[in-house]
Amino acid sequence: MASWSEFAADEPRLADGIRHLMQQYGPGFGYLATVRADGGPRVHPVSPVITDEGLFCFVVDSPKRRDLERDGRYALHSFPPEDSDDEAYVAGHARPVTDQARVARLAEIGRAAPQVDWRLFEFTVDVAMLARRGDAGTVRPGEATGRPAVQVWLDPGAGEAASTATDSASTAPGGGAVGVPDRRSALGGRGAHRAAA
Repeated sequence: MASWSEFAADEPRLADGIRHLMQQYGPGFGYLATVRADGGPRVHPVSPVITDEGLFCFVVDSPKRRDLERDGRYALHSFPPEDSDDEAYVAGHARPVTDQARVARLAEIGRAAPQVDWRLFEFTVDVAMLARRGDAGTVRPGEATGRPAVQVWLDPGAGEAASTATDSASTAPGGGAVGVPDRRSALGGRGAHRAAA
């Protein structure tokens, strides 16, 4: 399981693009998917905190926190931009942060209210995806937009978990498959990656 820092060191431009979409409105904002006890999905808006040291989220006492404490698998999707249909997606495993000095430092950065019952989780990165579709204003309603330019990064240490997680990232909303790379075809770098146009 790669940390955000390891992923960003391997694919800095992809990490910058994802970080930009997650923080496009100032503080982080996205949709977090977790796994319920019955195996079904649960989706919630959250405010991820992305720093040079990792990808984090403060999670209040809630069903989503119990999901993360029980299972740990997550997917995080960016909030839609106002001027394009670009999107970012990250999936992996959440783990509680127990180092109190680190918790305090990130609470200050993320402006986490001290009186709230929250727990800090670090999100590892098994899969990262960025889809660029250009300006939404250049296509009239009803016109085909074509295929997006998609970049996908897979952590080779994640094994089959990354392959499973790409299922939701492997089809563009318009129905066209995007280029999810075969892990065996990775050339150089820590993770498998490919840009599809």
